[in-house]
Amino acid sequence: MSICSPETMLALEHSAFADGISAEALMEEAGRGMAAAVSQFAPVPGVCLAVFGKGHNGGDALVCARILSENGWRVYLIAAFSTAALAPLTSRKWDEAGRCETLSVAQLHTWSVDPSRPLVLLDGLLGIGASGALRSPILEAARSINQLRQRSHAQVFALDLPTGLDAATGTAAPDTVVADVTLTVALAKTGLVADGAERFTGRLAVIPLDALSSRIRLTPTEEAATPHNLAGLWKRQPADAHKGDCGRVSLLAGNRGSVGAAALAALGALRAGAGLVTLWVPRAIYPIAASLVPVECMVQPVDDPRDILATRADALGIGPGLGLEKPDEVLSVIREFRGPAVIDADALTILAASLETLRHCGGPRLLTPHPGEMARLAPDFPKHSRRDAVREFTKEWPVTLLLKGARTLVGTQDLALSYNTTGNPGMASGGMGDVLTGVCAALLAQKHTCHDAARLGAWLCGRSAEALIAAGIRSEESLLASDVAGALGEAFQALRKRSA
Repeated sequence: MSICSPETMLALEHSAFADGISAEALMEEAGRGMAAAVSQFAPVPGVCLAVFGKGHNGGDALVCARILSENGWRVYLIAAFSTAALAPLTSRKWDEAGRCETLSVAQLHTWSVDPSRPLVLLDGLLGIGASGALRSPILEAARSINQLRQRSHAQVFALDLPTGLDAATGTAAPDTVVADVTLTVALAKTGLVADGAERFTGRLAVIPLDALSSRIRLTPTEEAATPHNLAGLWKRQPADAHKGDCGRVSLLAGNRGSVGAAALAALGALRAGAGLVTLWVPRAIYPIAASLVPVECMVQPVDDPRDILATRADALGIGPGLGLEKPDEVLSVIREFRGPAVIDADALTILAASLETLRHCGGPRLLTPHPGEMARLAPDFPKHSRRDAVREFTKEWPVTLLLKGARTLVGTQDLALSYNTTGNPGMASGGMGDVLTGVCAALLAQKHTCHDAARLGAWLCGRSAEALIAAGIRSEESLLASDVAGALGEAFQALRKRSA
């Protein structure tokens, strides 16, 4: 999905209205999509507190609340303004709210939480036309949402954008609503993907609204990675497929004290559909590595990393737990391997001292640094926005760059910069990047380009983490990288179903 400015979105709405599409039809479709997304992240119906303003963003909240009520949720409506102040269409949705109950903003402060039932809050206070400091009564309502979120651990869903966040710049006013999930309509807005905005937007889900998004005529320079633009990349295997058709992956990883990183990369590659996975490890750790990896993975000892160049592989993953002892040999592998390769972790540290290697590689290269590794690759990185850093690096070097973070970016020269939308704070733990390396290597072995493998890999890993928490199998505190690899099947299924 393209990323657009608030002005562009308003122009798309006016174009739709000029063509006879009613604001009410768009509101109903948006509200239904929002309700479906709420049910994705909170699949067991519980209690919903819908806090809404007087404009059409409030109308979206009322439609969403009505649908949730029809689907078994106990819904309370909290108006920030008197109902007499509601816009005409929003007032109509208030009248149609059905069996929803009502509360005042003041009652949020004393809300008695029932720990046996899920609690979600809808932030429908302000839309994309608002900017600047929050004022009464919106200010009090936003504060109440944040306080109840902190006190009750409720999930907060911001409708289109968190109240207080500037839709154009991502600047957050004091008391901006902190959302766990932002359900943005039709297209992501520029402010939602700005550096620092993720603290307020949380997970970003784009609610399809073809009547608006289909009106974009220009090729996007930035996009949000969603199932609607990723699902088409995935091709089903024919009925007579064999393991060779699904790609051969070689992983050069692991060393003393970091065998687990190699095992996680292997698990990621296997769970992402690679037909054959071979893990190459230093001879000294071969016995323990062979005992740690899944039995489906082949493990081979190697004295000189360059020895793997003589073996057959469709894609290479290099770096997780590798160590820094053999920099010349590792650079040779990066340079001479004839297929696509994912370069991560210690291999990135080695590469940072000899970036010119990237101009002479035997195949496409995907680099997957976290911010610390990015600062080694590009010392000026801290001075730039993440977006500018990715653009500048890929302009200089002929690679695809996946810059990890709460809003992972993927960039390749002459292609749209892609912002990942999935994931949660539970992924802030060791080993997640190792799994991602294996997943991306498997996707490369299945003939995806580096850019598409990076977009798919980041989305799938994040979606896997979400599936585990939504199902109650794991919490953010207990989530492990091996859990994410193990639940990749749920992520692939969500991709096929085009779930948000």
